[in-house]
Amino acid sequence: MSSRSSSAGYDRHITIFSPEGKLYQVDYAFNAVKNVGLTAIGVRGQDSVVIITQKKVPDKLIDPSSITHMFSISRNIGCVVTGAIADAMAIVKRARSEVTDFKYKNGHEIPVHFLAKRMADFQQVFTQHAFTRALGVTIMYIAIDDEKGPRKDSSALSRIESVS
Repeated sequence: MSSRSSSAGYDRHITIFSPEGKLYQVDYAFNAVKNVGLTAIGVRGQDSVVIITQKKVPDKLIDPSSITHMFSISRNIGCVVTGAIADAMAIVKRARSEVTDFKYKNGHEIPVHFLAKRMADFQQVFTQHAFTRALGVTIMYIAIDDEKGPRKDSSALSRIESVS
């Protein structure tokens, strides 16, 4: 019989814990975010909010104007993503849907902290089912709220970190 590594068999499903108590799929998602090598910073002032990220073009054949990690979610909400861009696009699409549904049901814009919580809950589900994998992305949301002014929220990361 050949020898197997210590993670053998424990990284095939998200719901199987290793003998060390780790969920390897969650660790892989965190590594996907770390290995991208991008930094994003958010700063909130009294009347403004700013997010900054790096722009790395992986290949000289790629048009630099097509690379972005900043997205508009609604008229008042934006975000910066770090990690796997395919996972980021899925989250951005879902966030836009959440914003539209909230406005349709409630008649006003979604508060950014509520959107961040909804998206954190959405990402949390991916760590609970064997037929999914944890998304390798962190998101920082920014907004100018009509009542509370400039807001910055990145609770999606803290919700997923509490699982691992």
